Amino acid sequence: MRIGIITDSACDLPNSFIEKENITILPVTVQIGQAVLADVRNEDATMNFLTGETGARAFEAETTPYTVQQVHDLFLSKLVHDYDYVFCITTASSRSGIHDNAVQASYTILNEYKTVRAESGNNTPFMLRVIDSQNVFTGVGIPVIEAVRLRAADETPPKIRAHLDSLVSNTHSYMVPPDLHYLRNRIKKRGDKSVSFLSAALGSALDIKPILHCNRGETGPVGKARGFLPACQKLFEFTEKRIAAGLLTPALNIAYGGPLSELQDLPGYTQLRSVCADRHIEVYEGFMGLSGMVNVGKGALVLSFAASPHNFS
Repeated sequence: MRIGIITDSACDLPNSFIEKENITILPVTVQIGQAVLADVRNEDATMNFLTGETGARAFEAETTPYTVQQVHDLFLSKLVHDYDYVFCITTASSRSGIHDNAVQASYTILNEYKTVRAESGNNTPFMLRVIDSQNVFTGVGIPVIEAVRLRAADETPPKIRAHLDSLVSNTHSYMVPPDLHYLRNRIKKRGDKSVSFLSAALGSALDIKPILHCNRGETGPVGKARGFLPACQKLFEFTEKRIAAGLLTPALNIAYGGPLSELQDLPGYTQLRSVCADRHIEVYEGFMGLSGMVNVGKGALVLSFAASPHNFS
């Protein structure tokens, strides 16, 4: 059976992995003032877009996911021909409209695919499963990576589906934002009051950086450190402990909102890579996509893994 995998551009997976595994990307369109760019995970286009006046106003960005009609058209023009079963893994439905759009599109897709496949001489059934990752950024990539691994192992779609449904609730993402003022302005733009002006001002005055956690669609602070670099190192050291305790999948997905050379120079990162190698954990290292950077700011660090419930310490 031909199994396809599709996700949105906020998945923060390395482009080399996306291309190698033929993962289909649903772009998110970003508009800042009069400037518009579809996020197709192009690093040069992303960094060029976030320069000058456009970059200074990035917190004002409006993001638009693929519409119901666009998802519908993509499936019927391509995916129902190329695959027999497709897993569509999306950003958390609590954070993006792409999940609801994909679910709505799935109804018409499953009603209309037979004629489309018959035209190419294929009368076998087509199946589609939309999965809410309940996560953001690199956390969306963890079930994608696992779906690829299970597909390569020739697992059946029902077994893959059951495993992914269980995995998403145990996927954890951690992020260190570089600029609390930017994050506060962005959250305010989105209508979320979870970061107050006072906490943003205090954090900037003392150079305190929070460590944020996302799991099951909920996001909140779990730690902090004075300075961006110490916060990153604290997160890396915590991740080493979780790896030693045992992950549920052999994968660590990491993204950075800037050149990867800066990520590789962060304190503690080389040690984390060494721990992953010793434990046979594959590290997926990539740049943060456009939709991620306009939401949390350039220079942010985010990493994700699947693990049993735990506390940050």
